Amino acid sequence: MGFEQLAELKKQLAAARAEAAPAAKPVAKAGAKPPRKPSPPRRAAPAPKPAANAKPQADARPVDPVVKSIGKLQKRFPNAFPKNPAPKLPLKVGIFEDLVLHAKELSLSEAELRDAIKTWCRGSRYWKCLVEGAARVDLTGGEAGKVTAQESAGAQRLQAHRASRGAAKAAASAADASANASVASDVSADATAQATATPQGDAESQPQAASTDTPAAAESATPPPAPSATAEA
Repeated sequence: MGFEQLAELKKQLAAARAEAAPAAKPVAKAGAKPPRKPSPPRRAAPAPKPAANAKPQADARPVDPVVKSIGKLQKRFPNAFPKNPAPKLPLKVGIFEDLVLHAKELSLSEAELRDAIKTWCRGSRYWKCLVEGAARVDLTGGEAGKVTAQESAGAQRLQAHRASRGAAKAAASAADASANASVASDVSADATAQATATPQGDAESQPQAASTDTPAAAESATPPPAPSATAEA
């Protein structure tokens, strides 16, 4: 191979290397500012936190089915089942049979209606309205009979029984509180007595130790007798 062919081969290799090499970076001019770095992407705004007082629905207490049934009665027959704080009214004797006729409309079974009536007619708010001679009402609020003296007396007995039970519970709670306070007082007194007795015991033991140490200390602390005038002379 001649020199010309070798030179041509070198040129081809150099050209191939130049094509394969990355493009040279432009030389920055003196005093020129460096290029700005691209700004990082903005973060998305955090999702709003739920209110502190807001509670998840899972923690909500389930509503008593009887309360739901009474709510339906109050909505459909407001004159017979007034909402609190309005006073209750004496209901017609046999009003349950009238309600059964509206069971389908209310989407309630006979058992649900019976439980709702029992709950409605039980409690001080209903017993207070059972006054002798008071008018009973039907589903529309119209008069349907009177409260008899026997019915009124029975309501009063129920009220008195409930009041006595409440007083008994209150007395029992007060007695328990008093007993707990007495026990706590006794425990505190015992602790105080023990704390007071401990220093006295230490004080009794200290004089005994002092009595055994005192003679030696007294002997060592006693000065030698002074020479008499005769000896000096």
